[in-house]
Amino acid sequence: MAKRILIVEDNVDLHGMFRHALVLAGFDVVHAADGLAALRTIDNAPPDLVVLDLGLPTMSGAEVRQEMADRPHTRDIPVIVITGRPFDARDLDVACVLRKPVSASRLVAEVFNAVMKGGAGSQR
Repeated sequence: MAKRILIVEDNVDLHGMFRHALVLAGFDVVHAADGLAALRTIDNAPPDLVVLDLGLPTMSGAEVRQEMADRPHTRDIPVIVITGRPFDARDLDVACVLRKPVSASRLVAEVFNAVMKGGAGSQR
């Protein structure tokens, strides 16, 4: 069964590029365009990994990650952060941080890496 990846990205073009690449790589991909929708999706059907933009409407990606970390049933879901803004990643327990612009092939490689390792905690 394919691993389920949640892409949390409000930019339609980036979401489309990431989705296309991950589907071609054999993943089952779902999408949320804002932080609140992401948390609802995670609660209803926890994914195997979350690709999380930090600059989201309604609730930031950092707030989404904190909510996930505070909940026992979601704290161990690996998270890959994608951002164009400088920030201190040490405050977030994530599998890795990718700086925009990020290629689809780099994202796919990091998703494979994080899914194989399982869990959060290693940063790049």
